[in-house]
Amino acid sequence: MKLIVLCFFALCCSLAITDAASLERRKLVEVLKQLAAVKDSLQTRELLVNTPPQNIHECCRLSALRCFRAVLHVQFNVTEGKQDKFYRGLKHPITERSLDFCKSGNSTNCGMCDSYPKASAEEFFRRLESLLQRGISRLSED
Repeated sequence: MKLIVLCFFALCCSLAITDAASLERRKLVEVLKQLAAVKDSLQTRELLVNTPPQNIHECCRLSALRCFRAVLHVQFNVTEGKQDKFYRGLKHPITERSLDFCKSGNSTNCGMCDSYPKASAEEFFRRLESLLQRGISRLSED
């Protein structure tokens, strides 16, 4: 009897882990779709903004997400309609959890948002999209 209960418990735990990864992946896909809808309306500006590097270290990806959010809020004034929904999606705890790739907990060497070089709005959105896609890929592997 104990063996059956233990096997059932193990099965439930594995399903919960799978469901969590699936939920995180769905959230990132949703935010990525919103990005596609929002970036065209924001990209028309000839703006140079602080942009995290393309190949940012695993432990700095959550910090990079926070930088992208800060720039969207301050420089692009993302506050209404689809833009606000997209911004809230970037701030969602599931989005943050799904982009927290750091296994060592060593995120102290990440640069501050102001220290990142400036890039065009087009490059800014391309790198944000890439960050979200890497999160989706990582969750698909698990």
